[in-house]
Amino acid sequence: MLELLLCSLVTVLPDYLLRRQLQGKRWGAEINFFTVWYELRWGITLCAMLTIGLITIVFYYHPTTSNVASFFRTVTILSESSGRVAETYVEINQEVKAGDPIFRLDSSSQEAAAETARRQISEVDAGLELAKAQRAAALAVVDQARAGYQQTLEDFQRQTALRERGSTAVSERDVELLKNELGVRQGEVDAAQANVSAVDAQISVQLPAQRASAEAALAQAENEIEKLTVYAGVDGTIEQFTLRVGDIVSPVLRPAGILVPSEAGRNRFQAGFPQISAQVVKAGGVAEIMCASKPLTVVPMVIVEVQDVISSGQVRPSDRLADAQNQALPGTITAFLEPIYPGQTDDIPPGSRCLANAYTFNHDLLGDPSLGFGRWIFLHVVDTVGVVHAAGLRIRSLLLPLQTLVFSGH
Repeated sequence: MLELLLCSLVTVLPDYLLRRQLQGKRWGAEINFFTVWYELRWGITLCAMLTIGLITIVFYYHPTTSNVASFFRTVTILSESSGRVAETYVEINQEVKAGDPIFRLDSSSQEAAAETARRQISEVDAGLELAKAQRAAALAVVDQARAGYQQTLEDFQRQTALRERGSTAVSERDVELLKNELGVRQGEVDAAQANVSAVDAQISVQLPAQRASAEAALAQAENEIEKLTVYAGVDGTIEQFTLRVGDIVSPVLRPAGILVPSEAGRNRFQAGFPQISAQVVKAGGVAEIMCASKPLTVVPMVIVEVQDVISSGQVRPSDRLADAQNQALPGTITAFLEPIYPGQTDDIPPGSRCLANAYTFNHDLLGDPSLGFGRWIFLHVVDTVGVVHAAGLRIRSLLLPLQTLVFSGH
């Protein structure tokens, strides 16, 4: 409508004034419903051509979209394992800090496992003390076996010496018996030393390994107990938290609630422009938004980033080949907008739906001395007609409360 009115001011209106003032034709007489087309045919035709051209220039170089929102992420409150709620620490809409406890699951079985591990550690410590006493006893047996071996060795040497001197007091059988007994005594010494080595291995290897296993079991049980208390990972607000003591929580079937981070979706908006605007919407460009959650206000924005892919072309591996004709929607160019002046979007809630205009700005290009005159005129026209789109956004901002509250019935 604005484009049509502007074009008619330089086409239809001068044509009418020419016929009315200079040719003396009167409205309702020579100029009526039947003759208006014939009389103003040149003005109407030129007006239509200018309107179509102006609309094309405006919508191409200054694109608009209603697909604007401040998307924000949420954190699902989940425990790492299923269990029954033993205690809750927060309520709905409560603000929490990172590290604050949210709820705790029943830990009776994990506490029993931890206590069992502690008992095992105590048993190993007691076994270590017993092994030390057994080692002392084994050393005493070694000393006893060595003394018996030494006594037998001395008897064997004495009997052997007497036998060699030809004494009749010692028989060959006595010497053989002492020799055999000496081997038995040596075996007793070796067995006693092996017993000491076994006790030493028990003290230095077996019992420490058993204690390390019990300590690992205790650490695992304590870790499981720690994981039963769910903490906030970021600063935020608790939403949809309806847990009560005795409820069952499952990481697969039943989450506990949602945590909305404090900075999620604040002062950053995502706008989806038509694909035909891909060569116009660039990072660093100027834009404006108008949100339903903040009516009668137009906020100047800057395009900080443009997504270099279109989401509708995403392909996921499957057992079927992707067919281009199955694309339901063409997809949009995603641009990320931030306010030029800090604080202007602080009171816009995350998730708000908005309208956005992006504007082509050729000020730097117009300062190029090598720019041709025709190109210079065209760029001036492009920058000037952006006012039409800006005016349209402000008119929609003024009409939004009326449209929403009166005509829509909401």
